Amino acid sequence: MSAVFPESWKPLKTILAHDWLTGMRGGEKVLELLCDGFPRAPIYTLLHNPGSVSKRIARHPIHTSWLQTIPKVERHYRYFLPFFPSAIERFRLPEADLLISTSHCVAKGIRPAPGTKHICYCFTPMRYAWTFYEDYFGRNPLKKILLQPTLAALRSWDRRASQRVDRFVAISHHVSDRIRRFYERDCDVVYPPVDTHFYTPGPAGHDHFDLITSALVPYKRLDIAIEAYSQLGWPLKIVGTGTELNALQAKAAPNIQFLGWLPDEQVRELYRQCRLLVFPGEEDFGIVPVEAQACGKPVVAFRRGGVIETVVEGHTGVFFDAQAPEALLQAVKECSVMPWNSTSIRQNAERFSTQKFLDGLNHSIQKCLSSLTA
Repeated sequence: MSAVFPESWKPLKTILAHDWLTGMRGGEKVLELLCDGFPRAPIYTLLHNPGSVSKRIARHPIHTSWLQTIPKVERHYRYFLPFFPSAIERFRLPEADLLISTSHCVAKGIRPAPGTKHICYCFTPMRYAWTFYEDYFGRNPLKKILLQPTLAALRSWDRRASQRVDRFVAISHHVSDRIRRFYERDCDVVYPPVDTHFYTPGPAGHDHFDLITSALVPYKRLDIAIEAYSQLGWPLKIVGTGTELNALQAKAAPNIQFLGWLPDEQVRELYRQCRLLVFPGEEDFGIVPVEAQACGKPVVAFRRGGVIETVVEGHTGVFFDAQAPEALLQAVKECSVMPWNSTSIRQNAERFSTQKFLDGLNHSIQKCLSSLTA
């Protein structure tokens, strides 16, 4: 049974805004669903790399900023971060009933036309400026000193731009706390959609390897898992690509296998066949652990971020408290000997279904349109 979109969405003249369209990650899966729910809505975004997003997104009219004119910008757009605010503000949007921005950077700062209600589905306040500084810009103290004025300006702009939003919706309570701290705004919480109709348990009888599926970038902290499993010697499969691939491969023992990017169908089979999922980083929500649970598999995760809201300790997974190989290794050993009930694990994941997302977001949209305060 597929998800049912609210009837109240059909007559709304709606505009969608998204930071950028350069790949299909968690944010783009949310946008994809909104594109289905608002099939005539144009999308306003800083830049679009053709062919990088699904047809369900690409079939919509896509309006890009002046950044799109820069040669090979899709490869180097992060270097233009200081120009993102001015680029998003230069859009002149047509009149509409509703503007929905899906934002982790500057999309929330787009200026709606007078009379348009603006609801922001916020993945996080601008993480480049507020959090995870070292994960994006490194630990070089000179670079940090040089960037401080720019980052301070971005934080100031981000706080001002947040006032253009009529209602915030956060992807987790973890993110809603940031919104309250950084923007001094209240917000709703609606968890992102996980396709629990697609991610389902498979036949029993596998469980001969552990699994990571992740972008291979520094803040995901795959280095911890590489070191732990190199010591442990147990089979570990890693799905994903990213800038850290070569460095991680150089550290990995032969029991660790890098599979690169895989389509969703193959990832689902790996979820079904693995013994457990390893999740060593801190995420604002973390769709991957929910997908694994939807397939009936337990999760070993760092006890911080949105995963605290999606994994039930001792029931659907095990937490570790320090981002260190020894802590992860101990949690994996503990998880490997615990009796797990795949049906119960699956039931926990159903709290985050696509229909739950649509119903929750619609509730927030109706409150926004009726001008009720958050």
